[in-house]
Amino acid sequence: MAFGGDRGSAARARMVDEQIVARGISDPAVLAAMRRIPRDLFVPEEVRDQAYDDAPVAIGQGQTITQPYIVALMSELAGVGAASRVLEVGTGCGYQSAVLAACAAHVWTVELEADLSARAGRTLAALGIDNVSLRVGDGANGWPEEAPFDAVVVTAAPARTPPALLDQLGSGGRLVIPIGVSTQDLFVFTRSAAGIERRSVIPVRFVPLR
Repeated sequence: MAFGGDRGSAARARMVDEQIVARGISDPAVLAAMRRIPRDLFVPEEVRDQAYDDAPVAIGQGQTITQPYIVALMSELAGVGAASRVLEVGTGCGYQSAVLAACAAHVWTVELEADLSARAGRTLAALGIDNVSLRVGDGANGWPEEAPFDAVVVTAAPARTPPALLDQLGSGGRLVIPIGVSTQDLFVFTRSAAGIERRSVIPVRFVPLR
């Protein structure tokens, strides 16, 4: 995935330096992925001038592409490595999928809206990203036949943690998920020998998990 020569490379460099590194994200793989992957190609053409803004951007079907800092934070919190198997719930436009895929061995991603999943698949294929498998369905059910996963990243907020996602975490695996309705917090659940450990990270705002 060598995209450094395209017209958006300077905008990506500013995005990473000013919005992400400046806020404390330090995972080298995450930073490298976000410097390379052309975020503007994942949003509708009419809003491409907003692709590198420090804010979410509408992508249709009532969904958004997550703010760049939050994409980076969730990717770092997931603790993804080169051999990791990752489940993503909420493909959306496929940008978070692409960032995770640049850091992991393979990503399985589930999206409720068939049109969004198809569009994401086309964008990923056009960029030569071939270690992402897509499925249309209810992400709260995960992808049980591919479990266990080293990391699960959820990009929409349920009122409570879907049990299937915790069940599909492997030993040492992390679930990164926003939880809440009127107010939300980003949580990390980690499976250890002692059971499931949970910690709250920051307040966030995501679309609801449907």
